[in-house]
Amino acid sequence: MNAMHKKRGLAGMVAVLFLGLAVLLLFACSDEMEVQQSYPFKVENMPVPTRIVKGETVEIRCELKREGHFSDARYTIRYFQPDGKGTLRMDDGMVLLPNDRYPLDREVFRLYYTSECEDQQTIDIYFEDNSEPAQLYQLTFDFNNETEDEDSVVTADSKELPVTIVGH
Repeated sequence: MNAMHKKRGLAGMVAVLFLGLAVLLLFACSDEMEVQQSYPFKVENMPVPTRIVKGETVEIRCELKREGHFSDARYTIRYFQPDGKGTLRMDDGMVLLPNDRYPLDREVFRLYYTSECEDQQTIDIYFEDNSEPAQLYQLTFDFNNETEDEDSVVTADSKELPVTIVGH
């Protein structure tokens, strides 16, 4: 009889282990499907002249490139000018104020920078999405002042800096 009790005890332990494993699997599986709500993005631009005369306007052609599409994804644009003085506006005529955030409602757009000084100028343009954590993409343009009688035009290399923001 002792052997029979040992078999029942072993069978009981196996049943308990099996039941415990089944419960773990049940709670490990979620009924909710995981949906990706954030995709990496970048902003590409056409070459831009680096020499500019006070009062001159430079066109910056841009395209937002997303690796995937999430229907609730929203993007904003803002800029900062650490050197020089100028005005940046959207292709719809809206003048952007430094460090103010504006909605970016299309993927292909143009920006227009107008020089307002005779010094070297730098503008940093930031694009941000509404994911958590937010993703940030930066373009930087440097312009050297030139006098009206200089003819050289050189294309600028924009600095691309993908950044993830941890918190707002």
